[in-house]
Amino acid sequence: MDQYQVLGNPIKQSKSPQIHAQFASNTAQDVEYSAQLVPESDFEQVVEDFFASGGKGLNITVPFKQRAFSLAQHPSAAANLAQAANTLWLNESGEVCADNTDGVGMVRDITVNLGAELSAKRILILGAGGAVRGVLEPLLAQKPAQVVIANRTLSKAQALAEAVASLGPVQACSFEHLQGPFDWIINGTSASLSGDLPPLPEGLLQASTQTYDMMYGAQATVFSQWAMAHGVAKASDGLGMLVEQAAESFTIWRGVRPTTAGVLSWLRQQL
Repeated sequence: MDQYQVLGNPIKQSKSPQIHAQFASNTAQDVEYSAQLVPESDFEQVVEDFFASGGKGLNITVPFKQRAFSLAQHPSAAANLAQAANTLWLNESGEVCADNTDGVGMVRDITVNLGAELSAKRILILGAGGAVRGVLEPLLAQKPAQVVIANRTLSKAQALAEAVASLGPVQACSFEHLQGPFDWIINGTSASLSGDLPPLPEGLLQASTQTYDMMYGAQATVFSQWAMAHGVAKASDGLGMLVEQAAESFTIWRGVRPTTAGVLSWLRQQL
C-alpha cells in the first residue's frame, strides 16, 4: 500500500487524512494517508527519511511550506512564485519535485464549485503574506481585469505586485487608499482567526460583489460576517479550497482526479 503523509506543527487539526481517505475510496486507489507532528528542528530529516523508506508523497502545512520549497530540485511555477510548497513527490530519478496547489484549489472552488467567474473581473485581495503569494499565479491565469493587493504594510504589497507584474494587471494599495467597487474581495489575511478585520473603507462593495475568505469555520468567518452585513451577493469561505487543493495533490500523485462534491458536503457537516 502506497504511503502518503501530511507534515506540520501543529497537526492534530488537519482534515487531510479524512479527505484523502475518501478520495482513495472513491477512486479505488490503494493508498494510506496519515498525519505526522514534526518538531521544527527535524523537518528536513523527516522528509528525507519518508522518501528513503519508500513513501510516495507528502503534503506540507504550517510552518514548513517554505522549507519544503527549499528542498525541491524541481519546483513548479506556482511553487517558485510562492517560494513555498505544500506538495512533494519524487520523480523517476529520485529527485524531489514540489508544487503549491493552494491557488489552483481556490480558483477551482470559485469557478467550478461556486460556478462563478474571475475573468474580466476587478479583484481586491487582502493581505500580502504567504497565503496570498500562494494563489496569485493561478488567479492571474484567469485573466481578471485587475488585481489590487492591499496590505497594512504597503511595501510588502508593492514587492508582491512587482513579483507578479509580468503575469497580469496587478497593483498594490494601502487599505485607506482603496477605491471600489470591486467584483470580488478575497481575504488572505488571518483576520478571521484573530477576529481583527483590516481597516476597510466604505465603497468597496456593490450589489453584485462576491467575497471569498481563504479561512473557514463552523460559523461564518469575521470577514464573511462583515461582507454579509454590507449586503454582498454571496460570501464564501475556504473549505472548498481545502478540498480542491487536496484533490490537486492527489491528482499529481496518482494520475486520477477524485470527485470533490461529496467530500466537501461531508466535511461541511463535520464542522
